[in-house]
Amino acid sequence: MRAQRGCVGSPAAPHGAREAALHTPPQREAPWALVLAGGDGRRLEGLTRLIAGVPIPKQYCRILGDQSLLEATLARTAPLIPVERTLVVVNRDHLALALPQLRRLPRQNVLVQPHNRDTGPGIVFALLHLAARCPQATVVLLPSDHYVGDEAALRAHVERAAHLVDHLPSKIALLGIRPSHAEPGLGYVEPGRPIVSPRDRPPVAYSVKTFHEKPSAECAERLLQRGALWNSFIMVFRVRQLLALVRDRRRAEITAQESVSYDRVPRWNFSGDFLSRIPRHLAVLPVDDMRWSDWGTPEAVERTFLTLGLELPWRRRPARGRGWSAGPRIVAVGE
Repeated sequence: MRAQRGCVGSPAAPHGAREAALHTPPQREAPWALVLAGGDGRRLEGLTRLIAGVPIPKQYCRILGDQSLLEATLARTAPLIPVERTLVVVNRDHLALALPQLRRLPRQNVLVQPHNRDTGPGIVFALLHLAARCPQATVVLLPSDHYVGDEAALRAHVERAAHLVDHLPSKIALLGIRPSHAEPGLGYVEPGRPIVSPRDRPPVAYSVKTFHEKPSAECAERLLQRGALWNSFIMVFRVRQLLALVRDRRRAEITAQESVSYDRVPRWNFSGDFLSRIPRHLAVLPVDDMRWSDWGTPEAVERTFLTLGLELPWRRRPARGRGWSAGPRIVAVGE
């Protein structure tokens, strides 16, 4: 995914070069990464308190290894996208935690929301910024609270998604994880017909029949039986295309975001209030080799540790007759 050209205009090519260009594929615009780190992480507050000594947002916590979830996200995408093209959305209230972990990024690439208004306004906030800087940008959107066991596999799937968007720029390419169990706390994407992009070895994706955000346990079981995939929330798309879709379907909210103070912007969820309503604009790429987990709950974190055969480092066995208690304090910020 090497950069082929920048966001600024290039000098006009000689006549011969222009003629040759008619017979060659268009050069890819260097992609941008957009990392979401603006959440409050309240569902993991109890766990982060045990690990860090204070309840901090999970993306800044070193839950596994010596990197926070945010630092690990940036490290796994660095081979694909340079820091100059990596944007991170954070909240003003978290700057003391965020800035030490974002020292390698240009300061203008740290996008500071005044408040957390859920994922919809947070993503639009970042995309409006990027559209002003690079209106032709292709975006790789990445949450910062995931566990990924095979980082090379993730990068390969992102490459596949980017190639798909090269050839089908109207699509939002979404990585769909093959489920290991029925999980009501996640979103589900039900694949439709195959989509093949025109390459020598084309990546295969699927249209999306339905998109279900956090279904009931019974519905999750039925979706599992029908071959539905977990919504990883890892996406590749053209910034102009996505903003056009948001304007078309969430016009009131985006107008408010552009014209009123941020704390008055209505809250809305990007998956439940937007993606679930535009299935025909989505393409899903099935993924089953990343060893992925959305660390949205303590149970999901513990499930990953048990799968890896690891002890839970924030716990220790207490004296007989008492329950679990917190282990030694672990430093959680980039000190």
